[in-house]
Amino acid sequence: MASSSEESRFVDDLKRRRVNISLIDTQISGMIQRVTQRRSVLLEDVYEVKSGRKFPGVKIIFGHEILKVEFPNPANPEKLAPEESHTHSFRKKTPDDVLEDGVHSVLIDELQEKFGPAVMHIQEQKVIGISAEVFGPTAQERLCWLQVATKKVVYLFDILLLGGQAFKNGLSMILENRHILKVVHDCRCITRCLREEFRVHLTNVFDTQVADLMLFYNETGGFLPDRVSSLQEVLRLHLKLPPADLSPLCSKELQRKECPELWYIRPSPPALMSVMSASVRHLLPLRLVLLDALMSDYTILVDAYMSSYHNQSVHIEQKFLLQIQAAFI
Repeated sequence: MASSSEESRFVDDLKRRRVNISLIDTQISGMIQRVTQRRSVLLEDVYEVKSGRKFPGVKIIFGHEILKVEFPNPANPEKLAPEESHTHSFRKKTPDDVLEDGVHSVLIDELQEKFGPAVMHIQEQKVIGISAEVFGPTAQERLCWLQVATKKVVYLFDILLLGGQAFKNGLSMILENRHILKVVHDCRCITRCLREEFRVHLTNVFDTQVADLMLFYNETGGFLPDRVSSLQEVLRLHLKLPPADLSPLCSKELQRKECPELWYIRPSPPALMSVMSASVRHLLPLRLVLLDALMSDYTILVDAYMSSYHNQSVHIEQKFLLQIQAAFI
């Protein structure tokens, strides 16, 4: 049986090699970009062998779909070297980016190196923001990305590549920790995905969509809106963010309609990573603003309480002074 190091070297040797993969209904050919621990294969420069039809971008083939694998002889092996260096240079540029306000965006698609320190850093927080990107129809979504934001770092966990091991190695402890508050905008989808796919039960949640709904209810005297607000609408209303900061979120739905398999693309383009970061990085300040707004009635009541006490004290003091004055006449 091969050791883990030998297996790792074997997988590395496969990178940038062309492979023909037989599926149930077709056979495709592509350049191996990556092989995951769950035996899924990421291919680029993909085309269907029989028809020659090309597939745009990167295609992921899950291990259970593969029937047969063949390695044809490359026609021009010398061409592989520059392509390889180009891919690696792209990967080095995209994982860590500095966003506005000094917030760092960190891509985590492997369980080595960054994963452990990221989990440890998140576990030290009292409040975190979380968001997710999914693919599939409602109630049948597949979790592709999980974003976690602290005050200074946005972690982008590639769940499609990490798989269930990401939760077994720390993410589930964070998401199920009742002492860590999770700020989410619309917790329904992410809660369903975590429970159905990974048996993770999200706890201690502050939902900004629900908070916005409560504010509308309070301000209108008990009326409910026609629909719930999107994240960009809530950010525009309560944080007064400029259009430039909201543009990644505004383009999110449009990109998803144009490419339904948007979150399957690997490596993820910088524009998509910017969208994912924007979906979570403003949640922590948004929570504070919403809490202040929700507490406005309480603040008014406290002010009235202090005012009544002050008036009562003045009245008692004036009565006492009158009694003293009458005693000396």
